[in-house]
Amino acid sequence: MFVQIENLVYQYGSASQPAINNFSLHLNQGEIIAILGESGSGKSTILRLLAGLETPKSGVIVINGQKMVDGHTFIPPEKRGIGMVFQDYALFPHMTVENNIKFGLRHMKRKQKQERLNEMLELVNLLDYKKRYPYELSGGQQQRVALARALAPAPSLLLFDEPFSNLDGSLQMKIRSELKEILKQTKSTSIFVTHDQADAAALADRTVLVEKGVVKSISKVESPNGYSLI
Repeated sequence: MFVQIENLVYQYGSASQPAINNFSLHLNQGEIIAILGESGSGKSTILRLLAGLETPKSGVIVINGQKMVDGHTFIPPEKRGIGMVFQDYALFPHMTVENNIKFGLRHMKRKQKQERLNEMLELVNLLDYKKRYPYELSGGQQQRVALARALAPAPSLLLFDEPFSNLDGSLQMKIRSELKEILKQTKSTSIFVTHDQADAAALADRTVLVEKGVVKSISKVESPNGYSLI
């Protein structure tokens, strides 16, 4: 397994019950997983635990053979090799498209950085927009910049937090299709959280239904219209 998550438990300081309770999930390399649940179900907390933004009370996270978390280990976020696309895209407003994408490539040599930038711009079809600023882009274009920035350092795992919530219906459908094509093309192992079953059906290979921090079911997506429970 490329990603192993075993028995994660997390409880906020003032809470009487765990926000995440014995959450376990295994991912193959290149697999796209949707974590589906209502607001307050704990799905975004799972992303924060994977990214290293929160420390679990107990449990194990292993990514690409490297232990990130267990009873004796905690790898900080900047050393986990994880990319994250936030709900609001979190682009730097004072930076152009190309500088936003280059931000995560600081340790590359100039030539390598430029080659990787051009590769990412071509991948997300934004070569003609590299000198523009985020405010000059549509919502869909901003999301593609955020995706390119997350993909540029070649992360082991990509995390998406409600990636379509800021898009209108028609654009949402278009971007879902584009995103899945890019993730499959780059063989990116990915987890995204959503409350929208249509998003999960259109994008994921499997969906994980979470209620109050507990896994209720894991389903394989057969088609945009249905699931096969596994």
